[in-house]
Amino acid sequence: MKIKAKLRLGIGLLFSLIVILVALAVRQVHVIAEDTENILVANYNSLDYSRNMLKELDKIETENQSFDNFDKFLKLQTSNITEIGETELTQNLMEDVKAFEQNPQNKIHTSQIRKDLNDIMKLNMDAIQRKSIVAKNSAESGIFWISITGLTCFIIAFTLLINLPSDIANPIRDLTESIRQIAAKNYSQRVNFETNDEFGNLAKSFNTMAEKLQEYSDSNIDKLMMEKKRIETLINNMRDPAIGLDENDKILFANEEALKISGLKSTDIIGKPANEVALSNDLVRSLLQHLVDGNTEKNQETLKIYADNKESYFEKQVVPIVILPTGEEEKKEIGSFIILRNVTAYKELDFAKTNFIAMVSHEFKTPIASMKMSLQLLENENIGNLNTEQKQLVSSIKDDAKRLLRTTGELLNITQVETGKTQLKTESFDVKDSISEALEATKNLAEQKNISVKVKLDENLPKIIADREKTTWVISNLVSNAIRYSYENSAVEITSEEKNDFLQIKVKDNGMGISPQYKNKIFDKYFRIPGSEKEGTGLGLAISKEFIEVMGGTILVESELGFGSEFSIKLPIQILDISHF
Repeated sequence: MKIKAKLRLGIGLLFSLIVILVALAVRQVHVIAEDTENILVANYNSLDYSRNMLKELDKIETENQSFDNFDKFLKLQTSNITEIGETELTQNLMEDVKAFEQNPQNKIHTSQIRKDLNDIMKLNMDAIQRKSIVAKNSAESGIFWISITGLTCFIIAFTLLINLPSDIANPIRDLTESIRQIAAKNYSQRVNFETNDEFGNLAKSFNTMAEKLQEYSDSNIDKLMMEKKRIETLINNMRDPAIGLDENDKILFANEEALKISGLKSTDIIGKPANEVALSNDLVRSLLQHLVDGNTEKNQETLKIYADNKESYFEKQVVPIVILPTGEEEKKEIGSFIILRNVTAYKELDFAKTNFIAMVSHEFKTPIASMKMSLQLLENENIGNLNTEQKQLVSSIKDDAKRLLRTTGELLNITQVETGKTQLKTESFDVKDSISEALEATKNLAEQKNISVKVKLDENLPKIIADREKTTWVISNLVSNAIRYSYENSAVEITSEEKNDFLQIKVKDNGMGISPQYKNKIFDKYFRIPGSEKEGTGLGLAISKEFIEVMGGTILVESELGFGSEFSIKLPIQILDISHF
């Protein structure tokens, strides 16, 4: 039976039963009302007429009244004869009343009239009692049939209440669960509805769809396996080590290069949790360090690994795998893979370049020093006087020699940093002394541009343990940069304060500022902001950053184009263990 037919049958049956129940109740109430009305109209009126005639008869006997009222009630009784035998009794009453009217002095007629009235009253009272029993039986019969009909309605309604919703809801629930199974790629799921209704037709269509999906899935397994082997071959033939992880940090694959440098077998790593493998292998532990730190921004770093019978350098790169699931709007990360790019050749070239720069810079220092000495001799009047043009040439050569000496010094500093040979001479000193020395070194430069340097330092600043010379060099470099990039007749501010366990020094200029796209590059070696006409090698900030970090501090910049820049360095107040430097 169709679902629509079931609903129509159930609701129609309930409607019919309600109509029958209402009709039966109305009929039984009507029957009881008729029985009650019959008693009131027929028998009660006869009793009332007889009672009134007795009253009038008493008045006739005692007060000699006329028969007018008596005759009125007698006529009403004559027209209200309803019971068997009441006609004869009423006729006898009329004859006795007529005889009494003819001979009022005969008391026998009065007694006979009273007897006739009592007989009429008794007849009606017996009728009332008999009709009351009939009315009671009618009421009991009505209650019985109404109860039977109501109970039948309740049983049918309760049966429909229990069965009809389940007949509709259960197939929907089963179908919903089957759809979930199909969505989870369980194409063997089937729906079994042994009915010929709409759900049965829906089940047949659903099972047909599931069979076709299963057939389609089975037909693509070979293709998927072939694609899987193709991808595995591609990964294994990569010259760079590669390791893949799923969303739960379980290792999915590791190519042959990754297995070779880690010294592991595929059975030792593939399919196992990354943290479990990291416990037994130092290389894997260093590769998966980003999972422990949770630092997703710093996903690229250089590692030194012994490979190809020598120390090799690899650049680690972590690439997250993000997809947009079908039918969804938010992207979902389903894993990541790690690639190690062999940069040993570049590192070797970089070392060669560094050594070359160090050698050339060292060789330059001697002739430059000789040039400075020669210039000092030329400026000595004891040797001879110089004319104006010669003095200008000597001054120009002297400036060039200073610039060359500063450049070679910066090159030597950067080579020391790159080779890890930076030597620190730590001591306890007051940062105010370093700031004073830096101001003295940049005094002439500030006077040339008419720039005032304002110093605002907190009182009772704590002493720091650091390399005084390098700290002074960094502050001097920041102040000279601030002066160079500030407008003439402006000001440079230097402030210092204690923050937690650090001493913070800020140098703020009033120049053009730095564009946002260059803020992350200004600490790179040899980088200069495009379009800048200021002199320099692009090494000052890179060296400053390396010096500050070696001493356990940090250097930052805040700048907005058109509103100047503010460089800040933080140096720890407590003593640091820097012996490994």
